[in-house]
Amino acid sequence: MLNTDMEFIEENKTCSYFDTRISDTRYKIQQNCDANTAFSLLNRGWRRFGNMSFVPECKECNDCVSIRIDVKNYKFSKSEKRVLSKNKNTKVYIQEPSLSLEHIELYNTYHKYMSIKKDWNFNEISPDEYYMSYVQGAKNYGKEILYLVDDKLVAVALCDFFTEAISSIYCYYDHDYEELSLGKFSILLQIKLAKENDIPYIYLGYWIKDHLSMGYKEKYKPFEYLVNRPTLQEIPIWRDYE
Repeated sequence: MLNTDMEFIEENKTCSYFDTRISDTRYKIQQNCDANTAFSLLNRGWRRFGNMSFVPECKECNDCVSIRIDVKNYKFSKSEKRVLSKNKNTKVYIQEPSLSLEHIELYNTYHKYMSIKKDWNFNEISPDEYYMSYVQGAKNYGKEILYLVDDKLVAVALCDFFTEAISSIYCYYDHDYEELSLGKFSILLQIKLAKENDIPYIYLGYWIKDHLSMGYKEKYKPFEYLVNRPTLQEIPIWRDYE
């Protein structure tokens, strides 16, 4: 396990989203990243997994667009209200990120399913790998949202909670409960939590228009998108998406 702070660029790697493209990514490893620094990175297009944050710096492509939901002006549609209603008996717990056999089994089952449905590469995650990506680095702002049906863990969402925003880091769930639309429910619940706590934005990470795995984020309108690729010393420019 890395135990020192560092920053580096990984260049000319196969893109995670397009097999025929090359990606360049900047990484930052920070053992003690406080909430202000974490939000500053988030607001400039960075994503956090464990103690590592990253941002794309591809030379010839800008398709990965950082977006954030405008919580105040978001109105739940009739279909979204039905999703919330269907989950009235789903128990929800928010706590510090944790690791259990249930987490690992659910995570691997989810990814095995997605490898068939969306042709994702599938590699089983080990407890150590899960811990490094989803448990460590949480500090006082990283949380997990656990979703239980009849006391069975059916979904997990990893989020960072700041005064100014919720960062929706990752979510995985049990496809055997497809009728509950757990992926949608997780985002809708976060919007509901943000509304109740006067949190203005939910950051959904990178959106790629019309992409099989990343295009769905466009459904959560109104949202804003990051126009520029600012350094930590530059001001991020966010605009409404029409």
